[in-house]
Amino acid sequence: MPKLSAIGRIFYGIAIAGTGILTIYANDFPYMLLPPRNFYLPGLAIVTGIIFIIAGGSFVFGIKARQVGVLFGVLLLLIFCFYFVPYQFLVSPNYMHLGDWENAEKELALAGGSLTVAACLTGENDNSVIRFFGKLIPLGAILFGFTILSFGILHFMFTKEASTLVPVWIPFPIFWTYVGGVGLLGSGIAIVLKIKTGLIATLMGTMILIWFVILHIPRAVVAPSTDIFGETISAFLALAYSGTAFMIAGMARRAN
Repeated sequence: MPKLSAIGRIFYGIAIAGTGILTIYANDFPYMLLPPRNFYLPGLAIVTGIIFIIAGGSFVFGIKARQVGVLFGVLLLLIFCFYFVPYQFLVSPNYMHLGDWENAEKELALAGGSLTVAACLTGENDNSVIRFFGKLIPLGAILFGFTILSFGILHFMFTKEASTLVPVWIPFPIFWTYVGGVGLLGSGIAIVLKIKTGLIATLMGTMILIWFVILHIPRAVVAPSTDIFGETISAFLALAYSGTAFMIAGMARRAN
């Protein structure tokens, strides 16, 4: 279903561009993009925001989206491999705890989404650089699936904390937290093992899109000024995950 993949690509692009705009506005990095740090390079956040806006615009409008998807995905992978991983093992005291990797996994999920954009599009006109890095394209769905699986596990590890995100007008928040955890865990496994990927990824994308509408948007709207940056970034992350799931679903259905 090309339309489903295109919708997912647009959702992902809006989320990436929106994150870039917020990064420039706040002149600070989104919480999931870099680990806590004791240094700050002037202007680096602005440059990062510009890169996100360019990449997001490319995905939304389909302008060189395959090439940008490969390069942007590789950039995010480099950040994960050469910034997050050393930080976790050399600085973080709890590197063996899955919860301590949550932000790194969110950044890795975005990398998987960018590579998935590239996977959705044909590559007859790829240059040598894109063909070289394009070998990573098949990893997009796998990286995304593993991170979604880990998010499901975190729902069970931190059930009480996660349940506070359920809107107050929805009863039985613990129950819905477990439902969300099962949905994420099962979807991640299905994507990695390619089990009814089209159906499962569509359902997961819809589930996360519902969360985006009823959970993340209201939280961003009512957040105090000190929290609005983080809450809005979280909303864009949800939209990016939903879009990535739809892209994977579209590719799976097209393959069948």
